[in-house]
Amino acid sequence: MRILFTTWAWPSHLYSLVPLAWACRAAGHEVLVASQPEIFDEIVRTGLPAAAVGTDVDAVGLVSGYLLPSAAVPAPVVPAGPEGKGPRAMRMFYAHADSMVDDLTTLARDWRADLVVYEPTALAGPIAAAAAKIPAVRHLYGTDLLVRARGMLPDVLAPLAERNGAGAFDPFGAFTIDPCPQEFQLPVDYQRKPVRYLPFNGPGAAPSPALAPPAAGRKRVVVTWGHTLAKLSDAHFFAPQAAAAVRGADTEVVLAVSAAQVPLLAGLPDDIKVVVDVPLNLLLGDADLVVSHGGAGTVLTALHAGLPLLLVPQLPDHTGHSARVLATGAGEVLTRDEATVEQLREDAQSLLEDGPQRAAARRLRERILEQPAPADLVPALEQLVERGPAES
Repeated sequence: MRILFTTWAWPSHLYSLVPLAWACRAAGHEVLVASQPEIFDEIVRTGLPAAAVGTDVDAVGLVSGYLLPSAAVPAPVVPAGPEGKGPRAMRMFYAHADSMVDDLTTLARDWRADLVVYEPTALAGPIAAAAAKIPAVRHLYGTDLLVRARGMLPDVLAPLAERNGAGAFDPFGAFTIDPCPQEFQLPVDYQRKPVRYLPFNGPGAAPSPALAPPAAGRKRVVVTWGHTLAKLSDAHFFAPQAAAAVRGADTEVVLAVSAAQVPLLAGLPDDIKVVVDVPLNLLLGDADLVVSHGGAGTVLTALHAGLPLLLVPQLPDHTGHSARVLATGAGEVLTRDEATVEQLREDAQSLLEDGPQRAAARRLRERILEQPAPADLVPALEQLVERGPAES
């Protein structure tokens, strides 16, 4: 079986596909991961075969267009987004699909793919599958933030489908693979196949020298702000301020950043430990709390470790995942304007106690570990291909 995985060029979206892609390879199937040229090298770094399709899109400019309003951090000035139907985020997803779909369709046909697996915002995926007359499967990377847009997607995508000779198709695929425990996910009415979330936070090595456990009587807080917000503007990269706010006599802070973010750390207190380009899951073994922006990978990785979260979301999708953390009782959420030094410190100290949020996070960890492993889903993909697109 040949399985074509696809995402647009955003690292966290790519990372969500890696565990299943490797499970399929381990089961003896051929795998190819396709995306825009910008992320080609990152795909190669995951160890998976890569293909570049379409052209790069100004993703940073598009994402900047839907930052949440904040008196503390003014939104950067960005050019007008592409024309299209629906909300601004949908116009962004359409722009990526438009840039990829023709080449992706050609690749699916020429490579003789049997199945397309796509992350939920890579809307070129189901179109290419329909054009190639093969089934498609959607793979969520977190809370299903497109569930409310399901009804409008066929009309939005119709021009791209017509351009590639695709007939009728379901933008949600034959079924949806969902790494979220049911109580963490939004209510959905489609066929959902749960999968255990396995943290893949990018290729990288453990910190060297290794982080020693915190001294007796001290708690460890890991602070990370992902990759996106620093790309939008320095002011939206709130990690240094958050790290400085939550440190204390009984609290050790580890700040996880990328190499590109290091120049933004000027003036950081000396007692904050900085680790660079270390996958987040490798830092949580001795942690007690995660403070972050609310990205899906960060949230699910923290919950996989059974850790509560203190979140300061600044993008709508971060708000969506933060809302589920709040709804399940696994942490606290502050707006950027609420995130003063005093409030961050107060909430962090509260979450470091053995209270209800910590118990909720441990419960979600148990639910995550109860889900089937990615390898357990491979037979379902095989059966789908055997049935063919007409029955899927």
